[in-house]
Amino acid sequence: MKDIMTIIIRLTVSCLMAGAVMGATFIITSDAKKQNKYKNEQKVSYGLLGYDVSKGIPAEVKLHELFRYVVTTGDELSVGYLVPTGHGEHGGFTFISISLDGSFIGQYPVDIDHASVRDESDRDQAILTALGKGKTIRYADQTVIATANDQRTAYLLSGKFPGFKTFIHVMLALEPDFTILGLEIMEHEEDPGLGAEIKEDYFKNQFIGKSFAAVKYLEVDKVPLPDDYRQALDGKISKEEVALVQQNYKDKNIYALTGATISSVSVTNGVKGITKKFAYRIGILDAVIQEQNIAVPF
Repeated sequence: MKDIMTIIIRLTVSCLMAGAVMGATFIITSDAKKQNKYKNEQKVSYGLLGYDVSKGIPAEVKLHELFRYVVTTGDELSVGYLVPTGHGEHGGFTFISISLDGSFIGQYPVDIDHASVRDESDRDQAILTALGKGKTIRYADQTVIATANDQRTAYLLSGKFPGFKTFIHVMLALEPDFTILGLEIMEHEEDPGLGAEIKEDYFKNQFIGKSFAAVKYLEVDKVPLPDDYRQALDGKISKEEVALVQQNYKDKNIYALTGATISSVSVTNGVKGITKKFAYRIGILDAVIQEQNIAVPF
């Protein structure tokens, strides 16, 4: 009997130690994954803006993160934006609450630093504390506003939408007038050799230079991609020649991938939807910020 109890105790201790080790490992690796994901997103973001992280980023270039939420108060829904205020690491954050018809509801200082704001649980808790009791929040999405010398230069939008198989995750860069600066496919599970070609330059670079007016009515054409356009999209000619060729196609529809029309349409409609919704939302947010004289760095 004593031997059995000894074995049980030893097994229990071993299980507890193993659990502690696994828990610690999970926490460490989870933090590392989050950090690596953030670094990769930063690299892609700067790349879409035309910068190479390995060569350094100009000091005047700044990225400002905005977080959009859906707020529930009783039976009422509203929209909220956690935005940076002031300038740099010494600035703070404010939660701006806006009704569904675009009217200003209120602004609430949020006690959170620039490192913790990227952690969703820390961010949610800080916002709920600022809003007070009786409200629930649901995270919707994130926008990054790029500035240079305190002037807006671009918007960086993360989004996802249904593809042929599962969801397609993208990062989209827009100029201040919502012309498309660039598109990167972050994750997908489209078929190799078919829908997976959405990652290739000759497809995703077709979106570059499309104006907001063109994007609103963008469709997919099931016709062969012209050779001169393909060379320009793949970067096989000089930058000057690329600019000239793209100028000829900037108001054209997107040429479908051979044998992957559904994937082509999915990306086109996804980009169109992200752009149109963002243009509407940022217009409302900007109007509120201006009306309420809220000091933001973007």
